[in-house]
Amino acid sequence: MAFTFKNAITNFFANLFGVWSHDIGIDLGTANTLVFVRDRGIVLREPSVVAVYTTSRRIRAVGAEAKKMLGRTPGSIVALRPMKDGVIADFEVTEAMLRYFIGKVSKSMRLVPPRVIIAVPSGITEVEKRAVREATIHAGARDVLLIQEPMAAAIGAGLPIDEPAANMIVDIGGGTTEVAILSLNGVVFSRSIRVGGDEMDHSIINYVKREYNLIIGERTAEELKIRIGSATPLDEELSVSIKGRDAMVGLPRTITIASSEIREALKDSFASIVNIVKIALEQCPPELSSDLVDRGIVLAGGGAMVRNLDILIAAETGLPVVMASDPLSAVANGTGTVLQDLSVWFDNE
Repeated sequence: MAFTFKNAITNFFANLFGVWSHDIGIDLGTANTLVFVRDRGIVLREPSVVAVYTTSRRIRAVGAEAKKMLGRTPGSIVALRPMKDGVIADFEVTEAMLRYFIGKVSKSMRLVPPRVIIAVPSGITEVEKRAVREATIHAGARDVLLIQEPMAAAIGAGLPIDEPAANMIVDIGGGTTEVAILSLNGVVFSRSIRVGGDEMDHSIINYVKREYNLIIGERTAEELKIRIGSATPLDEELSVSIKGRDAMVGLPRTITIASSEIREALKDSFASIVNIVKIALEQCPPELSSDLVDRGIVLAGGGAMVRNLDILIAAETGLPVVMASDPLSAVANGTGTVLQDLSVWFDNE
């Protein structure tokens, strides 16, 4: 009788929390953070950047406002990216960033803290998982559930992962590339490498410095990647003028750089991504491998949007490769789908 009464009380408060709480899903990315609120969709899409005062560590700005300050702050302020390679690099600043984002989207947070689902790289350690949970709880969540990023991306991309057939997702984010083969709502094989959009940006920075003795910042490198980056030769090669600081004399200088040069700068990053895809295919059970001949590979994440990367992967694997309909939002949309019926995905919670 006591056991039944205890369950009744537990269910009562769970239902009460469900009515008043805005459960949310978070794609806590190295480059950007997206927040999905149940029944409302994606309501926040901000850079994972925080500006703090160097002495007091007090928060000056978060998100888009803080990103504008990257490389432009005085000595008293520093703009930080508290996530590195998909995991927390600065616990205190990540907690502050999460508190800001959660508070911004959950107006009823003070009455009933939200339950939060966070997508994490498949390759992170238990210590790193605990750091994510603790930072989110300290930021104001009442409960935290973790889901692997490739699983969330596959769900968000609309793949039929509940079927007894192979589905392959390649999620190229800011800090990591996640590759997974899924079937029957489970992960058959997954692998995470710490190569993504940030690595590509750093490769461009190093190339420009090596070839032109010109120092450019992360924002300029990212712009080059987006505007003229490509994984295979273009029908018509592009070029763009960029400004930076001469490494020899320290003065501002302008150069013109071609898309073929950016492609050369990024070739090692592309090779790493192709290699991990091939490893996944080699590890796939034969029966599931045959499914991929028809179903192919789905790409998600911002890094997947580099021109012709799908063409390169298709050429290297011999499989059809398609882009998710909304690659930037796939992971966040996946967490939102999971929020609709947690028992399907967290039956052991």
